[in-house]
Amino acid sequence: MITYLRTIFGESFRELARNKVRSALTILGIAVGIAAFICVVAIGNAGSAKIEQQLHDLGDNMIWIEAGSRSASGVRLGSRGSRTLVVEDALSIQRQIPGIKYSVPNTDGHTQVVFGNLNWGTQYRGVSTEFPEVRRWDMKEGGFFTQEEVDQAAAVCVLGQTVVDGLFQNNEDPVGKTVRVKDLPCRVIGVFTPKGVSASGQDQDDFIVIPYTTVQKRLTGTFWLDDIFCSATSRETMLETTRQIVGLLRERHHLHQGEPDDFNIRTPEELIRAQLQASHLLTLLLAGTASLALIVGGVGIMNIMLVSITQRTREIGIRMAIGATEGDVQIQFLSEAVIISLLGGIFGVALGILGSAVVQNTLHWQMELSPQIMVFASLFAAATGIFFGYYPSKKASQLNPIESLRYE
Repeated sequence: MITYLRTIFGESFRELARNKVRSALTILGIAVGIAAFICVVAIGNAGSAKIEQQLHDLGDNMIWIEAGSRSASGVRLGSRGSRTLVVEDALSIQRQIPGIKYSVPNTDGHTQVVFGNLNWGTQYRGVSTEFPEVRRWDMKEGGFFTQEEVDQAAAVCVLGQTVVDGLFQNNEDPVGKTVRVKDLPCRVIGVFTPKGVSASGQDQDDFIVIPYTTVQKRLTGTFWLDDIFCSATSRETMLETTRQIVGLLRERHHLHQGEPDDFNIRTPEELIRAQLQASHLLTLLLAGTASLALIVGGVGIMNIMLVSITQRTREIGIRMAIGATEGDVQIQFLSEAVIISLLGGIFGVALGILGSAVVQNTLHWQMELSPQIMVFASLFAAATGIFFGYYPSKKASQLNPIESLRYE
């Protein structure tokens, strides 16, 4: 069997070598289709990976409760238009709702942060110790503040990377330094790992984090919250947990039936997941479009094989006259189609890798190649050769030997 296949494929290579230009052009058609498919899928995968990273960076099954959205004297106050969201609400959510792992009170605003003769306008956030877990934020340097520091309203802070870049020069280590937030000197105890730009185009690293007690008692003199960040135990329980949070807050805020909520509940994950689904769909559409080039290449294989049959009709007749069966002739021509498509697949994978590198370096588009895509593209190329080579090989095997010998 091995000797038989070696003979068949050896004969196929020799036949393709007799028509070098024709074979090369057919292989090129398959290679271009494979390369286009790989490049398009690489772009789509990179986009999906970026959205998945944004989904991960968003938080740990985060449910975002925002103050506001209540009518007063016929006027809709909108987001953060009320002062009814308080710290006890956050504590009650964590104590009474089993689907919540963490509940982080948040009060924020804009401020000037000063270090030496430099100052930086940024956003401050007053939060509790669970903030890094809820928002999935790792520490680049130093650490986060403790519950004791929250209870004591300590003047400590953690900086985002953008604030560090704006205030500290020549790679100066900010940890241990003292910055001034408004009129409050704060000791820097840590720096967050940078996350970059969010899906909405905002700089996620341009902020400073302080214990919420410090903000309320020493910066603003307020008692209410702007937000509560909650972390659900699982993604599957988020809908039911959200419903329970609404019921608890309405009860705590003494809202009667028919009265609108004085808070907003959002699950930003839903928006990111919708973007992810759209990205996957776009990748499939682009891959389908690129696959048309493979189909065109397959039609080229069929066309070339039909031309080859016409040119080799007398040869086919001689083969069958000296004992070759229909199966032998069919395998002969089918092997030629498969070899063309496999060579096209190999060159296509190489061309796709090279093309992806060129696109990434020239247009600065993120590309993400995977071995699975390359294997799939190669198998797709082989399947294209078999599919489009079957009809010509079948036609060749059904030629009448006597009429073939008479063919001029």
